[in-house]
Amino acid sequence: MAEGGILDLAITAGYVIISLSFLIGFIRLALGPSLEDRVVALDLLTLLAMAYAALYAIASDEQAFLDVSIALALVAFLATVAFARFAERRSVRGVEDIGETRPLPGDRQKDGEAQP
Repeated sequence: MAEGGILDLAITAGYVIISLSFLIGFIRLALGPSLEDRVVALDLLTLLAMAYAALYAIASDEQAFLDVSIALALVAFLATVAFARFAERRSVRGVEDIGETRPLPGDRQKDGEAQP
């Protein structure tokens, strides 16, 4: 094989694998049953974008794309931390809401319960 043949083959295989992973990630993003599944899929897509930028930096011999990859990593980390805080606050509010027992309009009162 030529000197760059194996590297070219590895880069091409990397592009194919990353592209298939993007497809799977988009499917999970669209079909994810919960918000947490969608956030993890979005985090995966960010990771794959970082991998694509790093692979392109190797293929084109441009180191500037590694800076793009580092910036994407920072954005992904901050987004994950922000979502974790949001999910934590949402779960705490859900526990507080469960403790309250307010009758809904149209609910019938059980025998022996006082009317509010």
